[in-house]
Amino acid sequence: MNSIKRDLSIFNKFNFERQPVAVKYMLQKPKGITRLKKPIALCEMLREAQEEGPFYVGKEDFECVGPFLLGMVEPGELFESGQVGPRLGVYEEPRTNRKLYQYVSMMHKNTVKYVAFSPLDKLSFNPDVLVITANPNQAEIILRAASYVNGKMWHSKLTSVMGCSWIFIYPYVSGELNYHVTNLVHGMRGRKVLPDGMFVISIPFNLLSEITENLRNMEWVLPEYVHDRDTNARHFVELIQTLEKEAENA
Repeated sequence: MNSIKRDLSIFNKFNFERQPVAVKYMLQKPKGITRLKKPIALCEMLREAQEEGPFYVGKEDFECVGPFLLGMVEPGELFESGQVGPRLGVYEEPRTNRKLYQYVSMMHKNTVKYVAFSPLDKLSFNPDVLVITANPNQAEIILRAASYVNGKMWHSKLTSVMGCSWIFIYPYVSGELNYHVTNLVHGMRGRKVLPDGMFVISIPFNLLSEITENLRNMEWVLPEYVHDRDTNARHFVELIQTLEKEAENA
């Protein structure tokens, strides 16, 4: 595997309950990392890496839709025609389910043969996507870091099924950060991948440098987060008054 180019140690400061997981897409079989020993769903690979350490997978190591989302195999007519979702109780009719394929993110065919996963504390490669499982307070800091310099809005993209696409693939192909709250997706909830009420934040490689730099420079816990309500209200009024005076004297 390649040497790590970015210093991601700032994320250790969060003391996450669950380790962030790095993901890398490859054509060649990775060296220095073992293959997954049991077939599981793509969404479960997040939990597997957090609990068991680094591994890689090929198309034979999935028991879900992961291989066709990753461009390893053809999706098949039962899926693309929308037959599966209604049987699961997720969609009313196939016509509803099939709309999913108009916008769900997929890799181009034959561009990915292997995928490596690693918890941050055992990372040996440059991530294509870094997936963070955070509580709401930690998530607020990370999302604020994502807009601290550029002022961009946060957008959460998700569907009732194929949540793995929005976690692992969409950020990579779009270059945009994505996030959601756990157990909104059918498969992940059914497989009990993560506890309720946590944020899953996916950061693509092109945003990692900016976000890590912002985390180093910005204040994490703002004064309003530790003071009582009345103190915060008073400080806000005083701030506006100060700004108004400065504008008058400009």
